[in-house]
Amino acid sequence: MKRVVFNQKGGVGKSTISTNLAAESARRGFKTLLVDLDAQGNATHYAGVDIKDDTLTVADMFKQIVGWFSKPQPPTAFVQPTAFENLYVLPADPALATIERELESRYKMFKLRETLDALSKEFDRIYIDTPPNFNFYSKAALIAADAFLVPFDCDHFSAQAIERLLENVMEIKEDHNQELAFAGVIINQYNPQAKLPSALIGELEEKGLPLFATRLSSSVKVKESHSARAPLPFYMPSHKITKQLVALYDEIEGV
Repeated sequence: MKRVVFNQKGGVGKSTISTNLAAESARRGFKTLLVDLDAQGNATHYAGVDIKDDTLTVADMFKQIVGWFSKPQPPTAFVQPTAFENLYVLPADPALATIERELESRYKMFKLRETLDALSKEFDRIYIDTPPNFNFYSKAALIAADAFLVPFDCDHFSAQAIERLLENVMEIKEDHNQELAFAGVIINQYNPQAKLPSALIGELEEKGLPLFATRLSSSVKVKESHSARAPLPFYMPSHKITKQLVALYDEIEGV
């Protein structure tokens, strides 16, 4: 199963959610791959993977596609292990930003799907973290995935943007990946005492959008786990926010 976490708005928790869902999958015993397509590399860093001069990354995988690699490597060569059992990363690299234009001009959006289809033989679950815009890498991820998840941070601007987001995704689905499923909206940064989140969630429900029942609260422990470079299922398995992520994972697996 290949799932992409996507929202073209930044700051909604894509990297945190994708990394922690992948970590929970790994903790359950599934061999899991986290694919980081954001040039900032937040998911790569969070999972504890350091990029050195000789580290092969997802950028190198794309360079190989356009013939910039003298010796072709199999997809598994670009996968890096983490310190956590069953969790692996196809890491990001700042070079993603510099090669995007050529990849798009040469219409290489389907190559990620070929790579992940090959890696599906090695991994039980694949989670894809995307950049905060509707660019080449986001489109390639949506073409490659079986399902997409939309983080929503209970912000008025997020509510305004979600219809446009779904229009973009549905266009990709219709043209390039008709099997792509909308798994649901993940409510993040939820404060049950505040009126705005409840009002915004009500608006999403009125639109008929599928919402996961589990709400993810704000917690300083999330930032602590970022700093420790240890996803919450491994870092604080008994904490409230981790239990919420576990419940969310169970919902996603049931979709």
